[in-house]
Amino acid sequence: MTSAVLLASLAVACASSPPPSTGASAEPAAPGSTITGNYLAARHARAAGEETDAAAFLLAALKGAPDDPVLLSRAYVVLTLDGRVPEAVEVARRLLVVDQGAALAHVVVAVGDIHAGRFKAAAERLHAIPSSPLSTFLVPTLLAWTELGAGDKPAAMASLAGLQSNPALATLYHVHAAWLTDTAGDGAASLTHVQAAVDAQPEPWLRLAELGGGIYERAGRPDDARALYGRYLDQHPDSQLLAPALARLDKGGARPERDIVTARDGAAEALFDSAGIAGRQNNRETALALGRLGLFLRPDFPPLQILVADMLDQSERYAEANRLYESIDPRHPLATTAQLGVARNLDRMERFDDAEAMLRRMAAERPDDPEPLGELADSLRRREKFAEAAAVYDEAITRVQPLQPRHWRLLYARGIALERSKQWQRAEADFLKALEFEPEQPYVLNYLGYSWVEQGRNLERAETMIRKAVELRPNDGYIVDSLGWVLYRLGRPQEAVEPMERAVELKPEDPVINDHLGDVYWAVGREREARFQWQAALASNPEPELKETLRRKLTEGLVREANAETR
Repeated sequence: MTSAVLLASLAVACASSPPPSTGASAEPAAPGSTITGNYLAARHARAAGEETDAAAFLLAALKGAPDDPVLLSRAYVVLTLDGRVPEAVEVARRLLVVDQGAALAHVVVAVGDIHAGRFKAAAERLHAIPSSPLSTFLVPTLLAWTELGAGDKPAAMASLAGLQSNPALATLYHVHAAWLTDTAGDGAASLTHVQAAVDAQPEPWLRLAELGGGIYERAGRPDDARALYGRYLDQHPDSQLLAPALARLDKGGARPERDIVTARDGAAEALFDSAGIAGRQNNRETALALGRLGLFLRPDFPPLQILVADMLDQSERYAEANRLYESIDPRHPLATTAQLGVARNLDRMERFDDAEAMLRRMAAERPDDPEPLGELADSLRRREKFAEAAAVYDEAITRVQPLQPRHWRLLYARGIALERSKQWQRAEADFLKALEFEPEQPYVLNYLGYSWVEQGRNLERAETMIRKAVELRPNDGYIVDSLGWVLYRLGRPQEAVEPMERAVELKPEDPVINDHLGDVYWAVGREREARFQWQAALASNPEPELKETLRRKLTEGLVREANAETR
């Protein structure tokens, strides 16, 4: 049996992967001595999110089967995801000798050529790439920058022009045409394209605002630049990311240097945009791979460093994410975002004291910025230190007076901390103020309405609010649970059955929701089903207090009347 056939059969046998782990291995795993053992160990490591270990196992397996397409196809991907792009390039080259159909492998090899300055070789490879989802945006855009690097601007523009046939990509055509012609020194063309992109995007994203504004400034059109920066700030009024650009405009005279200086920079920009598109489509592995390739071409690229670090956060690879956050130039406007990311991950890594010290230091260095204190308060709230959290929210809110509608989140968060620390009057005031700013905010409607029902107050209004929250978030299991529970507490268990069953469908693993459905079933005489739900809740790792309550219910049943506590 060939190794390829053997590995293919193992892939079928091991279709059910183990669940991801919640943390990294304490030390690197040691590869074994057999091909199959290393392959299976690599699958396990990948399922656990341990890409470094997976790469080690796959490389060890390849020593015994150096031309196996299954091993090669997995190894280059894992190496890319782990940020080991030079090794990934070499493995991808080997794969393409035996399998020309791997589109991502062609991209990886092309990126290796771009990095080495072999633009013609990269362009030839990208021209020959098989059709795949990557062909929609990435391949033509990456090809255009590669052709510019090879000195063929007309070919580059022709490659980009294909994007115009897709209405969803028409704006990005003008965006990359603007960046490409600006890099090529064609100021008139870059102005035309950036104006088309800005006209098509009433709410510009950050990269369009900062690079488009730079084109306007270099063309001697500061008013257009200021207007573009203003359009971004209209949507992000607390952002300080464009502060250096506005300060430069206020001083007058100086014009910004180009951010995309070389074709290699432009190729990294194409990979950055493609990673963002893949991420929005929930294709996390492709997004991370493209992000890693972009950082290989341009390691000092703060927007992409932030994007990749955020993806590592989502995979609970907190130490790796922090190394990336910490690599960002502290003088860059995104450095504050990176520092907040580091502090957040320190907390997730159970290093709360370090996270708190960092956030306190940031707060002292930025006396007008509420964000570090808000982050600290959020962390305290997650740790159920509600009184301390409320005090820190107080500090944060003093920095944003007078309050604006965009501050409803701070009020909502402080309201939760106040309610949980038994400061109800202040909590209620915060919830009501948040709703004054955002009358249809489902989470505030739900929290305040639920709290009123628990207190036996404003019952009619509370029910209306919770029904509105469900209308706004019909697939949120916690909000749907609130409606069922409120109906139950109001003495209407028959009406509560449908929303409670729906809530369990949405959140079948939640012990509290399963417990609530059990209570509702008991109240309507469905006692066997009630016990089943309580047993399901007990099996779902409930908190100790709820666990004891569930055991008592399973033994004694539900003694209280459904609405006893509201009378």
